[in-house]
Amino acid sequence: MSATNNKRGPNPYGDMYMILAVMGVLMAVTGAMWVGATLTRAETDLAPPPPPIILLGLVLEKYTWPGTGATVISVVLCLLMAAVTAGATYLVVVYRRRLLVIDRAIPYLATPRELGASTTKGVRRKADQFGVSQAEAPGLYIGKTVRQGLDVWGSWEDMHVDIWGPRTGKTTSRAIPNIVAAPGAVVVTSNKRDIVDATRASRARRGKVWVFDPQNQAGAKPTWYWDPLSYVGGSITLAVKMASRFSGINRPGHARSDAYFEPAAEDLIAHLLLAASISGKTITQVFTWLTRPTDDTPERILRDGGHPASADAVDSVITAPDRQRAGVYGTAAQIMSFLVAPTVTAWIEPGDNPNRPAFDYKAFVRGGDTLYMLSEETNKMAAPLVMAFTAAIAEEAENTGRDCPGGRLPIPMLFVLDEAANVCPWKALPDKYSHFGSRGIVMMTMLQSWAQGAAAWGDVGMAKLWGAANVRVYGGGVLDTKFLGDLSAASGIFEPGTRSYSRKSTDFFESNVTKGSRTEPVLDVPDLASMPRGRAFVQFSGAKPALIRTVPWWETAYADEIRESIAEFDPGAQNSPVALKKVS
Repeated sequence: MSATNNKRGPNPYGDMYMILAVMGVLMAVTGAMWVGATLTRAETDLAPPPPPIILLGLVLEKYTWPGTGATVISVVLCLLMAAVTAGATYLVVVYRRRLLVIDRAIPYLATPRELGASTTKGVRRKADQFGVSQAEAPGLYIGKTVRQGLDVWGSWEDMHVDIWGPRTGKTTSRAIPNIVAAPGAVVVTSNKRDIVDATRASRARRGKVWVFDPQNQAGAKPTWYWDPLSYVGGSITLAVKMASRFSGINRPGHARSDAYFEPAAEDLIAHLLLAASISGKTITQVFTWLTRPTDDTPERILRDGGHPASADAVDSVITAPDRQRAGVYGTAAQIMSFLVAPTVTAWIEPGDNPNRPAFDYKAFVRGGDTLYMLSEETNKMAAPLVMAFTAAIAEEAENTGRDCPGGRLPIPMLFVLDEAANVCPWKALPDKYSHFGSRGIVMMTMLQSWAQGAAAWGDVGMAKLWGAANVRVYGGGVLDTKFLGDLSAASGIFEPGTRSYSRKSTDFFESNVTKGSRTEPVLDVPDLASMPRGRAFVQFSGAKPALIRTVPWWETAYADEIRESIAEFDPGAQNSPVALKKVS
C-alpha cells in the first residue's frame, strides 16, 4: 500500500461524521430562521430565541413565528447556503477528478520550493553563469509541476537519462521540444523518421541540417558524406578507438569476447584503418584488405609512413600459420561486414561526384547545425557507423570545450540519443557521461527499459550511466519490477497514522482508541507500473524526486512551427489532421 491508496478499510468516524452533518444542517436551517425572525421582529416585538432553540420554541409553542416575511427571508437564506455548498462541492469534485490517482502522492514528494534550482528562475540563473542567458530556453525542458504548473528544467550542465516504455510520449514530450529549442549544435540518433520530420524545419532556421540515412529511414539522399578516416587522421590511438567501437557494436554488454581472435581482429582492424588513413584511401579499402589475408600492401604503407610497430603487427598476422591467420582475418572481416552494402558506403565515401560536400565534424561542434543519424533497430549495418560518428563528434566537442574559457563550450551542444541502446550503444558512454556535462555537452539518453540499457552496456555499465545522470526521468510503461522497486525506494517513505477502535454496544462513540503508525513507500511498484501517460517520475541530483506533468509539443510555444515541419517533410501528414497534432 502506498500514498496513492486511500482504501484503508471502513472509516471509523463514519457514524460521527453523519451525526455532525445532521447537526450542521440543523444549525444552518435554524440560523436562517433566526435571521428571518430577527429582521421581522417588529411585527411581534419579540426577540427570537437563538438557534437551535428557536425550533424547539416553535414546537413547544413558547415562541410565535413573526409571519410571511420571516419565512421568505429564511427560505432565501437556506437556498443561498445550499447553493454555496453545492458550488463548493462541485469545485472540489472537479478538482479531484482532474488529478490522477497517482497525484495523491504529490504531498510526499518534492515541493516547488525544494525544486527551486530546477525551476525557470533557478536554471536561468545558472544559464547566466554559463554565458547563455540569451538562449530561448534556459535549459532542457522536463515538464510542469502538477498543482502549481511551474515549469521544470535541467540546466545546461545536467545530463539526462530517460526510460519510457513504448508509446508513452517520450518523443512528443521530451525529444522534439528540446531539439527545437536548443541554442547550439544538435546531434540526434533514432530508428524512426518522426523526430526528423517534426524538427527539421525549425532547425534549418538555425543552421544547416544534415541527415545521415544509410538505410533510407527518412528518404534522405547521400548528397554529402562523412569519411570515418577523417577521425583517425594518422593517429594509431584514434584508430584503436574506432576499431574498438566497430568491434563492440554486435557484442552484448554482458558478453565476453573470444580470448584470442576478437582482440587480434580488433588490433588488425586498427592497423588497417591507420594504413588507409595515411595513404589517402577510403574506409572500404580496409574490407578489401581483409578479404586478402596475404596482401602485404598495408604493411608496406605503414612501414613507409613511419609506423613500424603497426607494420610489424600486420606482418605478424600475415605470416602466422594458415588457420591462425584465417581466424583473425575472418573475424575482422565479419566485424567490418557493414562495408559491403553500397547503400551504406555511399554515405562514407566521396564517390564519383566531386561536388559532394564532406561533413566536417570539427567545424560542426562550433556552429549551430543539426545532425540526424538514423539506423534500423534490428539491422546492425548502419549502427557501427552511427556510433562511431556520434563518438567522433562528442570527443571533438569535448576537446573544443576544454580549450574554451571556463573549460566548456560557450554555447551548449545537445545530444538526443533516442533508442541509444540499439542505434548508438557506445561502450564508453557510461564512463564519460558526467564529464561531458562539465564541457557544455548536454546529453539525453533515451531507453525503453532498464534491460535494454543493460543489454548494451552490461548491468554495471547501465547502473553507472543511471548514476552519472543529474536528471533521471521515468515516463511509465515499464513492467520491470526490479527497476520499479528501485524507483519505489527512491520515492521515499511516509508513515500514515493508524488507529484501532473498540466500543461497547451501548456506547455511541468509540470508547477506546489505540494510535500508531506504519511505514509505507510513497509510490509502490503497481503505482509506477500503471503510471498514466502525462506523468513522469523525475529524480534530481541533490533533491527529492518529483511527479511532473509532461507537456507534449502541441502545448508549447513551438507548436505552429513543428506542425509546419511535419506538413513539409512527413509524407503521411499531408492529408491527416491527426498526424499534424501528434508524433509518436
